[in-house]
Amino acid sequence: MQKSIHTATRPSLKMRGNRFKPLTWETLSPAQLKMVESVMSGKRGSMQGPYNVLLRSPELGNLAQQFGAHTRFNSSLPLALNELAILLVARFWTCQFVWWAHRRIAREAGLDEALIQAIATGQSPQNLAIDIAAVYGFCNELLQARAVNDVTYAAAVQLFGEAGVVDLMGTMSYYTLVCMSLNVDQHPLPEGEAPELGQL
Repeated sequence: MQKSIHTATRPSLKMRGNRFKPLTWETLSPAQLKMVESVMSGKRGSMQGPYNVLLRSPELGNLAQQFGAHTRFNSSLPLALNELAILLVARFWTCQFVWWAHRRIAREAGLDEALIQAIATGQSPQNLAIDIAAVYGFCNELLQARAVNDVTYAAAVQLFGEAGVVDLMGTMSYYTLVCMSLNVDQHPLPEGEAPELGQL
């Protein structure tokens, strides 16, 4: 049986915040402890990012982090395409922390640096592979127009199936919550890191 992390040697939570003061082990309620254990025993293993904010409503936060774990680690989409969706949401919200955290993952997953830079600067990327073009078109259209046309939808379904389209929307939805949480908090970047996104 797995030993509860709050009764064993406690690792540093390393949570950061601005408007939402970083919580500590000593200040966590039982419901908050449950959420911390769930996050730290999963694939993330870290409380960085939106969790200091989401812990303020731990029942909702725990559901959200489970949803987020699914969208990040169990999506039917390849990692590079999932990260593309995350970067597009981060750019839409000008969320510096999400951009900082995921541009590196996206690059390691195989996204071209020129595409990443085009997204960062609000330019339209050129000569995209068909699967990348489909995800870029779907996400960009949904973010900007709050809908997708029949051609955009059909292209995504043809490549990824209906389940893939739902997984794509799930990723966008979760990272919208993450970006909103971090932007409301005015969440700081790690020490020594500078914002990479300008205003469009």
